[in-house]
Amino acid sequence: MFRIGEFSKLTQVSVRMLRYYDETGILTPAEVDKWTGHRLYSVEQIPRLNKILYLRDSGLNVSEIALALTKDEQSLLTQLDKKRMEIENAIQAEQEKLQKIELAKSEIQGGKGELHYHISIKPIPGYQVLSLRRVVPDYYSEGDLWKELSAFTREQKIEITGSTFSIYHDTEFRETDVDIELCAPVKEMGKAKDPFCFGTTEPVLHMACTMVYGDFANIKGAYLAFAEWLQKNSEYKMSAPMRQIAHRGPWNEKNPEKYLIELQIPLEHHSHIEIEMPR
Repeated sequence: MFRIGEFSKLTQVSVRMLRYYDETGILTPAEVDKWTGHRLYSVEQIPRLNKILYLRDSGLNVSEIALALTKDEQSLLTQLDKKRMEIENAIQAEQEKLQKIELAKSEIQGGKGELHYHISIKPIPGYQVLSLRRVVPDYYSEGDLWKELSAFTREQKIEITGSTFSIYHDTEFRETDVDIELCAPVKEMGKAKDPFCFGTTEPVLHMACTMVYGDFANIKGAYLAFAEWLQKNSEYKMSAPMRQIAHRGPWNEKNPEKYLIELQIPLEHHSHIEIEMPR
């Protein structure tokens, strides 16, 4: 048996932490000397202490460690996977904050190095599409929808004949409960299988379009360009729903600087000039 100071030296864990683990109940001394009150530890407790240490270093707090110590190996692995996911989500959130800091710095500096977006107006025909529409928790959930649609097209051997696109049916920006419809142009209409549908998208006579190159954070600048363009061209008014074509993204391009997104905003035109729709 070892006194707490000796055990501290042998395990490279401070006396303060050993006392804390005793107070929280996750590592109590093997014995307490009834005459002196000294905490006494045994060598058999070292594996448990090591387990506590790697759980602590994995980001678990004391209550989570206490729970983990009662679980079997598989349950413990599941808990660690859950903790890993929490940490990955936290890292992603912090990375997004870093991007917003850079955008804020750019705006404070007067938009130096600001990207330029060319706005063009073109008619968009109706397309025969396979679609999947759902209200999802947020815009980041769109990736899961694309995985679902892609799996269905592979399973049903459906041939995609053009660029896939997203339609955003909400009339305003939403932080939660986003109504998104994914569309994949097809040569032939197939048999619907809920939640997948076949149909034809509405043609749009006047569609404002711009290409967004690089990281998705650049999309904000594109919307600012749309706003400035609409203010200068008062004969046009925003309509809905908006669309987005992802030509290059995380699924087919590793370098975010090479992403390519096309944003499309339908417009109402106040003049009587008509544009012939493409056939």
